[in-house]
Amino acid sequence: MRSFPSAPALAALVIFAGCSGDNVVFRDRAPFNPPPDAASGFLGYYDATAKQTTCGNCHSGFQASWATTAHASAHATLEASSSKQAFCYSCHTVTGKGNSVGGTSSGYDAVQVKTYQDVQCESCHGPGLKHVEGVSQGTLIRPLAKLSVTGGGTCADCHSGIHQPFAEEWKESRHATVNASRAANDHCKGCHDGRGALARFGEDGNYVEKETEPQPTTCAVCHDPHGSPNTKQLRFSISAADPELNLCMRCHLRVAVPELTGYGATRPHAPQGAMLLGFAGWRPPGFQYDTARIFGSHATTKNPRLCAGCHVNRFTVTDKLTGAFTFQSTGHLMRPVPCLDAAGKPTADKTCAYTTTARTWQSCASSNCHGSASAAATVFNDSRALMKSFADQIWTDLNNSGSLQAAPTDGGLLAKVMATRPGEWSGTDNITTPAEGAEFNARLCGEYNQANADNSKGVHNPFLCRALLIATINYLRTYYSLPAPTLTEQRSLNMINDPEFVRTVQVSRRAPGR
Repeated sequence: MRSFPSAPALAALVIFAGCSGDNVVFRDRAPFNPPPDAASGFLGYYDATAKQTTCGNCHSGFQASWATTAHASAHATLEASSSKQAFCYSCHTVTGKGNSVGGTSSGYDAVQVKTYQDVQCESCHGPGLKHVEGVSQGTLIRPLAKLSVTGGGTCADCHSGIHQPFAEEWKESRHATVNASRAANDHCKGCHDGRGALARFGEDGNYVEKETEPQPTTCAVCHDPHGSPNTKQLRFSISAADPELNLCMRCHLRVAVPELTGYGATRPHAPQGAMLLGFAGWRPPGFQYDTARIFGSHATTKNPRLCAGCHVNRFTVTDKLTGAFTFQSTGHLMRPVPCLDAAGKPTADKTCAYTTTARTWQSCASSNCHGSASAAATVFNDSRALMKSFADQIWTDLNNSGSLQAAPTDGGLLAKVMATRPGEWSGTDNITTPAEGAEFNARLCGEYNQANADNSKGVHNPFLCRALLIATINYLRTYYSLPAPTLTEQRSLNMINDPEFVRTVQVSRRAPGR
């Protein structure tokens, strides 16, 4: 019989009593036990005491990594909870939750034994009995897990509800949408198709939707269900300052400096990581700025989780009158200061005012930088107004078209340049002209309704944006012989020498390896 060396106690010593002599026979134990719930075919643990899953007898690598996850101790975690209820066990054990058997009473729901405790392989992949019975029989059935978070038999079966609404909040985030044209583009699908992202991450495992339509950025794109050395089973670190090693920046760092030709000559595309770390934007000739040192306040050691430090934060919503629990936000809207409904629950709305009553500033106020929501809101609104004043000097989109047009249709320095020197925007000459670079910087730090720009209103790195925009304005005036700034404009440009600005820059940390 085939030997499975990774299974514990595979060689069982059998001494036949009544046989003459001391005949000792070694016999391999079968790699799976009869399923306690025979109707469902869930195998569960091979050895519950050792937490050795039946699947792990062959898939030892997955067994080893899974054993380090919270799923491997899900039952014990529930048992230790003072608020556990009977219905909780369906998600803390092997049942029809999360797999193809969804909707039936199976596994631990049918037979409450240790064999089915914890969230094991079959919780996502479905029953394994037919799979192991088909080994070497030419009828192998592969119980594939789902990548999707819609419908039944997915992560959403358990990771949802008012206590952990991961799926509900995710569905209202941009991660839940698919841009069909970008997902079909070989250059774009590594970020705009969940399957493409997994392939780019080096994940070649099978899943139900692998050969079907493009998928959004679902749970399994960011989190490795089999376990990882990173917190929350993330596929990459969220604290790494190296963009190639940072989970968020693997996608949110595409066109951070002007490309020589094409669309990216004047338009940034997902430059958030580079903005945060301080190396985004067009540098005008003579630009003097310590780019090796400046990260911006949101990438200092006070915010070790970098992007996630602001964009993914849990907080509890309680009734304003009674203080009773209402909702546990998971931060999977991916918004640092989300709008709130009347009960204080974060919503998908992005149009509410940036006030302490319309939005929650929890991620800011709980950090080591902002002492209160009021302080955070004040800093944000002041910084936003300042960025707008600089960006308007470069280009004012008077007709809100989102495209730069010559004066008098649009305002600002670039509109004047376009009226007299439209050839500065060729996009095909392998040269970044000052006009193209200036438009890139304005889009990087301003607000021009460009969906794939930084869109932080300068918040990701207000220090870098201030320096870039001021240097850009000054260089445009000199290079294109434009009129001198007004007194009000000059006063704002002088802020680059403000002692507080210089002091703040100096406390920012140095970029590792840069």
